Formats: sequence, C-alpha cells, structure tokens
Amino acid sequence: MHRFTLFVFAGLVLALWACAGMESKKPLPTAAAVDLNRYSGTWYEIARLPMWFQRHCVDSKAIYTSRPDGAISVHNECVTESGGLDQADGVATVVDPKTNARLTVVFDNFFARLFGSSRDGNYWIIDLDPDYRTSVVGTPDRRHLWILSRTPRLDESDYERLVARAQELGFPVSNLIRSTHTSTPWDHSPVRGLAG
Repeated sequence: MHRFTLFVFAGLVLALWACAGMESKKPLPTAAAVDLNRYSGTWYEIARLPMWFQRHCVDSKAIYTSRPDGAISVHNECVTESGGLDQADGVATVVDPKTNARLTVVFDNFFARLFGSSRDGNYWIIDLDPDYRTSVVGTPDRRHLWILSRTPRLDESDYERLVARAQELGFPVSNLIRSTHTSTPWDHSPVRGLAG
C-alpha cells in the first residue's frame, strides 16, 4: 500500500510539474479582413517553423485559386534537398466569414481523410500587407508558421518586421528555417507526395 501511495504522489508531482511548464497562450489575432480574390495566386515561402511534412523542402511555394463554391484550391510545391519536386493538393474553406482570415486546409491524403481538420481552422492569416505582397500564416497553437511573399526574395527589413510580429504573437521564431530559393525552374524534377 505504501508503494501505491508513493507511486500516486510521484505521478501527481510529475503532472503538476508538467502543467507548470505549460504557458498559457493568448488568443491569436488575425488580419482584420482578407479579400480572398486578391489573396489568390502564387505565394513563395520565405521562412517556416520546422514541420514533419516539409522536412526535406528547401524551396517552397503555394498557389491558391478561388473556386465557384467559395472554397480555395491549394497547390503546394517544394524543391527538396535532393532536387526532387514534392507536390500536394488540397482545399481551403473559410472558418470565419467575418474576416476570411481563418481557414481550414485539408490535403488529399490518408491522414487528412482519417483525422479530418480542426473546426477552428489550421491556416490563420495573422499578418497581411495592405498591398497583398507579404503574409504571415500560423496556427493558433503556435506550432506552425509561414512567412510568405509574392516574390521569391524579400527585403531583409520586411523579413525582420514580419519575424518581430510573429514573435510578439508568441511564435518560437528562433526555430525559423529560411527558404533557399533556387534559380532552377519549378517543373524540372520527378513528383512525389508532399503532405502526408
């Protein structure tokens, strides 16, 4: 009985220690309003937080296309470390029609079909240049973050401003991975699945 009590006590101490290490996150604000027709088009990844499904990507871009049903077609491409081309297709739907800044993106793969997506959305536009030249996209849990630009290269002062904004919002910006955009054409390599 003494061992059981000690075991339960140790479990409680461990649980309290784990909870003490968790920081409460403030709600993640988004852009005030997003015109999805203006947002459509090609966006180049300038930097991102590490994530499993992009672990081999060195040069990424996304192409968004408005659909008649109000959803957005998503086509992601990335050049890998080995020079291959990974691609993934999905559909984004608006979660917050008041701003159009919170969307859920579901890619056509086994895991997305098995687990579905968050009803709160997993693609939040948290910063958007008034001219739609740059965008910062993240998830409310601060685990995923992308700094995007309409061009493959971004002025360093603009980049630093966007990183500072993401840091203000609680993202671990010290872990950002910068994309190395190549001069090679995007359609030069064999295709593999990206999201999955």
